Amino acid sequence: MEIRYSDVDFKDELSASALLAFAQDAAGTSADELGFGYGDLKPLGYGFLIVNTYCEYKKPILLGDTLTVQTWPLTPRHVIFERDTRVLNGKGEECAALASRWCLVDLNGMRLLTPESLSAHKNCPYRDEKTVEVPNWKIPKLGGEGKFVRSFTVAASHCDHYLHANNTRYADFFFDCFTMDELAAKKVKSFQIVYSKQLKEGTQADLFRKDCADGMSILEARADGGLATQFRVQFMQGENE
Repeated sequence: MEIRYSDVDFKDELSASALLAFAQDAAGTSADELGFGYGDLKPLGYGFLIVNTYCEYKKPILLGDTLTVQTWPLTPRHVIFERDTRVLNGKGEECAALASRWCLVDLNGMRLLTPESLSAHKNCPYRDEKTVEVPNWKIPKLGGEGKFVRSFTVAASHCDHYLHANNTRYADFFFDCFTMDELAAKKVKSFQIVYSKQLKEGTQADLFRKDCADGMSILEARADGGLATQFRVQFMQGENE
């Protein structure tokens, strides 16, 4: 796939939400091929909901670049389904690596399901190769710390067929907590999202930000009196990173 104008930000670099969208599309195609895609699960009332995602950049991804996205599911662990993704440029060089964790849910009662609920599970060619090691799936809570940045309201255009904000949209929600001047002066090394609660149409969320040492920032979205989602971004600190 070629990076289009609609895929890049003001620096002509692939936006984080577009990268997540590429990974999501690849995951959906892979699941379809393996027999547990959206079309397979919908008649059962089941669905995969993302819990965590982690992305690490290896090389810049720019307007006009051609990308190949590779993805595969890892062997599930109880109710946790993991998937890794590798993004290659036109030269075959790795430019991004992603890891994600999902839960299989009975959408009628939001009950967590095990892999045995999938008829395709027994013969699935799981592959336990990791593209990236996640430092820690958990992000520290800000508690009383963190500065209020902005509020947003989930609208219809943010939502997918599960009637909640699509996981790719969260990258925009959080990166919009930084100014263009800040982002122009920084390069993202990695980012991570924890999806604690579903954000549905009409939900108003307040975003808080804390800048830490070593180029790291932690952000939270709070909605309905509680924590809704968390975000951690690591910016590069030197030319050699």
